[in-house]
Amino acid sequence: MKPLETLKTAISNSFRSKLRTTLTILAIFVGAFTLTITNGLGTGISEYIDSQVAAVGPSNAFTVTKTDTGGNPGSGPKKYDPNSRLLAAGGRPGATEVALSQADLDKVAAIPGVTAVTPVTRLNPAYIQWNNQDKYQLTVSPLAGAQPQLTAGAGLDDAASQPQIILPVGYIGPLGFTDDKQAIGQDAVIGITDAAGAMHTVTARITGVEQSALLGGGGAFANKALSTALADAQGTGAPPAAKDAWAAATATFAPSSSSQVNDMKARLSDAGYTAQTLDDRIGTVKTVIAGIIGVLNAFAIIALVAAGFGIVNTLLMSVQERTREIGLMKAMGMGSGSVFALFSTEAAFIGLLGSVIGSAAAIGLGSAVSGALARGPLSDLAGLKILSFAPGPVAGVILLVMAIAFVAGTLPAWRAARQNPIDSLRYE
Repeated sequence: MKPLETLKTAISNSFRSKLRTTLTILAIFVGAFTLTITNGLGTGISEYIDSQVAAVGPSNAFTVTKTDTGGNPGSGPKKYDPNSRLLAAGGRPGATEVALSQADLDKVAAIPGVTAVTPVTRLNPAYIQWNNQDKYQLTVSPLAGAQPQLTAGAGLDDAASQPQIILPVGYIGPLGFTDDKQAIGQDAVIGITDAAGAMHTVTARITGVEQSALLGGGGAFANKALSTALADAQGTGAPPAAKDAWAAATATFAPSSSSQVNDMKARLSDAGYTAQTLDDRIGTVKTVIAGIIGVLNAFAIIALVAAGFGIVNTLLMSVQERTREIGLMKAMGMGSGSVFALFSTEAAFIGLLGSVIGSAAAIGLGSAVSGALARGPLSDLAGLKILSFAPGPVAGVILLVMAIAFVAGTLPAWRAARQNPIDSLRYE
């Protein structure tokens, strides 16, 4: 029997017992529906996290700090090191951290694989103001290379000589703008105090408005010109040595494999530095999400295994009912391989029907639910599409279900192929 004839016959035979086949398809439907939904959930959350990570900073960069080897808290005073400088640790009263010097930056830059090192200056602006209206407190993101998701405007130009800033969307109304678009191209005044407490102002052009971010800290993004101007103003009156001390540095590297990244981290650790990528800092979040998706997928697989038993039952009953027919086909010259192919194709076809219907229902319902959530409870998380159905994963679900159905159909198919034609023709 030719492959096309086998397929046509298998499709026709699948609907001989419509009720039994329909119940089996419904069992497969449940597993395929669940698996498609969980895959869509994983894809949607992963895409959102990736976009949020890009808004925080580049993936090909380390945040480098100097390793504090002075001992653990509570173990007694640390020995004084005249070559070490301490800085106040932000957010932790009384806490300190070892500062990086220019010599440290040079050592980090000498690590094989590191392409550039930029010191991170902790900027503490006092306020931001537009058009002489009310002043509001402001924080500035110190990370270079971030790609915030914008609701209006464009990204920063680090090569520009003019100070530029991207404001969080929450600042637009309070500063006096009617909408995001009005803010684009406007000049805002940023106040910052120096070492002596005197106030300095820097004017920055608003180039973009950042949408609400899950991982962001609500701070603004500054280009190199603005960061330099703020750092110079903040450092006015400070001793020269204080300007050559940084809490951290950003070390960028060319896109590398995991082993190369780990090698660079090991070299930095041996040199006395702690290096973390963005993946290191949000790895726990990704691990938890992957674990949840894995558990949901496990339930879907259990449903599919149960559906597999339904396929076995359906085809075993079909083999028993068609014993005389099988004997006749074999008596007319159909080989055992053709009989096996016929029943295996029936199983795969039933799996295809259940998986396609289940995946289509999941995509339709999931897209509707995702849209409703984006417009309602999740509207504050701009850009989040909780369920996203990519063609690749959906096709993978369908193929997986068909494979399970095919495997489930091998026992009935093998039983049919082994039947003796004479005994089958005598079957009552």
